[in-house]
Amino acid sequence: MNLPIILFGIILSTLYAAVFHFWKGGPIKRLLVYLILAWVGFWIGHLLGGFLKFTFGSIGILNTGMATIGSGVFLFVGDWLRLVDIQKK
Repeated sequence: MNLPIILFGIILSTLYAAVFHFWKGGPIKRLLVYLILAWVGFWIGHLLGGFLKFTFGSIGILNTGMATIGSGVFLFVGDWLRLVDIQKK
């Protein structure tokens, strides 16, 4: 994988995090959490798509379809886990 593909993946996943933060709102700390979730989910989705040989929406060697799904899953699950209230006894 070459540098332009990696940069394109980082830019695309950053865009997903920014749009998600714009939709959900919140402080700047939450944007940083969304960025990390989007980056990790994007690359895990890309790798998982390659491992399972399930590719769609590819741009060059970047499996953007599965990477987008991975990023979305991480963002939604991370936001859902943020809402969980842990009560101490």
